[in-house]
Amino acid sequence: MTHDPRSQPHTAAITQLERFNLSTYAARTFVALCGLGPGTAKEVSEIAEVPRTRVYDAVDELQDRGLVDVRESSPRQFLAVSAETLGCKLESDTAHRLSILTTALAQIEPVDRGIEQRDIWTVDDAETIRNRLLEFVAEAQEEIVYLAADRFYSTTLLESLSTAADRGVSVTVGGCSEDRLSELRKTVPTVIEHQAEEIPSLVGRLLIVDGAKTLVSVQQGNPEPESETAVWGVGETNSLVVILKSMFGLGAESTAADD
Repeated sequence: MTHDPRSQPHTAAITQLERFNLSTYAARTFVALCGLGPGTAKEVSEIAEVPRTRVYDAVDELQDRGLVDVRESSPRQFLAVSAETLGCKLESDTAHRLSILTTALAQIEPVDRGIEQRDIWTVDDAETIRNRLLEFVAEAQEEIVYLAADRFYSTTLLESLSTAADRGVSVTVGGCSEDRLSELRKTVPTVIEHQAEEIPSLVGRLLIVDGAKTLVSVQQGNPEPESETAVWGVGETNSLVVILKSMFGLGAESTAADD
C-alpha cells in the first residue's frame, strides 16, 4: 500500500517532527517508515519524496536521535520506533533542554541589582498571571498579603502559601468567604485575616510580597468575567506598590508597630 506524504496525518506528523529539530528529509523518512514497517532506502524514497541518496543521511540523523533501528541486510532495512517510544524520547529530550535553559537563565544576573524596577508591567494571560503570582509567593522572605475572591485560591496557591509559612513568612489573606478561610487555615494554621473594606468587584486578586512586590488583576466582562488583565511592579518606591499599599491600607500595621 502506498502512503501519500501529502495526506493530512502525514503532513501533520512531518510538521511536528520538524518542530523538534528534525530536518525535513529525516521527518519525511521517519513518517514513511511508520507506514512501511521495515523499509529500504528505495521504498522510503518512493513514498517520502526524499532522494534515495539522502535517505541514508536522514537515517543517520534519526539513528543519532535513537528513533530508528537498522538491519544490516542486503539491502539495508530501517525500522522506526513506535509512536509511544518516540513520545517518551522527545519528552525526555525537551525536559532536558528546558532544564539546561532554566538553569542557565537563573545564573544570569542583571547588571545592577541595586537599581529598583520603577516600571509597571502588564500581563494579559490567565496562566501567565498565575505563574507570576506563584513566583512572587515563592520569593517571599518576610510577608505575603493576598486579597482575592474564593475562585482565586487554587490548590497550587494554597500549597505555595503553606510552603512560605513553613519557612517563617507571615501570610495574610482577605476577600474570601469564611468557608474558604477555614479551608485555608487547615493548610496554613498561622494565616492572618486581613480586616479591610470590601475589595472592588473589578479587582480579581491583589498580592503584595515583602512590601516591595505587587500584582493586581482586573476582571473584564459583565456580568460574568470573561478575561483578566494584571499589572505588577517591584521596588518599595515603585508607584504601583506605593499606591496599592495606600489604597488597601497595607503596611499600616507595621507603621503603627514602629511608632
